[in-house]
Amino acid sequence: MSKPLREDGPPLTERVNDYDEAHFATYLRLLDADAEGADWREAVSIIFSIDPEADPVRAKRIYDTHLARARWMTEAGYRHLLDPRMQ
Repeated sequence: MSKPLREDGPPLTERVNDYDEAHFATYLRLLDADAEGADWREAVSIIFSIDPEADPVRAKRIYDTHLARARWMTEAGYRHLLDPRMQ
C-alpha cells in the first residue's frame, strides 16, 4: 500500500474527495475480495499490507471503514464522478 492510509478510515464526505480518488484501486480490490467471499484477514493483509494477527482491532477497523466507503462509491459516490466539475 503506497498511498497514505487513514487509521480511522476514509473521510466521510457527501462527495468524492481526494482520499477517495487516491484509493479507487483499493476500493475496487476490496469490493472484489468481498464479492469472492475472501476472509477479511486475508484481504487486509494483501490489500493494506497489515498483519491482522499483530493488531486485529486496527486491521478490522481499517478493513470495515474502507469497505463501507467502497460500497458508498458504488451506491452514490460514482454519480459525483459524472459531474462536469470533476472532469
